[in-house]
Amino acid sequence: MRRVFNELIDQEEQLWRYLRPDRFLDLINHEHLYFASARQFQDPFEGATAVIPPGIVPDLRFLPQNEYGERAFEELRRLTKICCWHRTTYESDAMWQLYAAAWKGVAIRTSPSKLTEAIKPFKLRKDYADETLWGGNVRYVDLLKERLNVSMLERFMYKHKAFSWEQEFRLVISLRLAEEFGVEVPSDGIRVAVDLRLLVDRIYLGPALTEDDIKTIRLAAEAVGLGDRIRVSSMLGTPRYT
Repeated sequence: MRRVFNELIDQEEQLWRYLRPDRFLDLINHEHLYFASARQFQDPFEGATAVIPPGIVPDLRFLPQNEYGERAFEELRRLTKICCWHRTTYESDAMWQLYAAAWKGVAIRTSPSKLTEAIKPFKLRKDYADETLWGGNVRYVDLLKERLNVSMLERFMYKHKAFSWEQEFRLVISLRLAEEFGVEVPSDGIRVAVDLRLLVDRIYLGPALTEDDIKTIRLAAEAVGLGDRIRVSSMLGTPRYT
């Protein structure tokens, strides 16, 4: 994994990914990570280099010069595939609610070093070269006040400051060159093979999972040798008031 920025990455920092049960089972059964196209994210500012404040007449310097510029940027978002992780030392209630079906999902924990070891080389076509895997911590800036001057890859490692609560670590694969060489690139995401035993440090069961889902998840994890890494959410602990 190559670093997007010339900065040190804590290789043992805890990274979390929160998943609905069906997506967790897809990961376990097929042993791949999903890298979404940048245009699939809900964030409307994904890849933006500035944000014009609401109610302000747009500065012409921030506007595309023609329709081609808009189309070119949309193509760049299509060709940039991203896998997001949450940086924290502890599980997050907000992440459970947003990304794991309101506590009814699963969280997996890993680290940058484990990701580097676990992710296998990816290529779109057997006769084409392996793609470069990039990684790094997302930088959060006030795009209302600052306009970024960054590369086509780096722009996807910056986010508007309103999203700083995400504390994101990103893996990125750019498929621009592949398409330039005539390799067909999918419109949405790609699936990158991983070694689950190297990837997964812990598996946490969501606090609102049904008994049937818990059984299914445990059986799937045990089938690939990860049964001993399952833990329950701390939110299932018993509160005391005296």
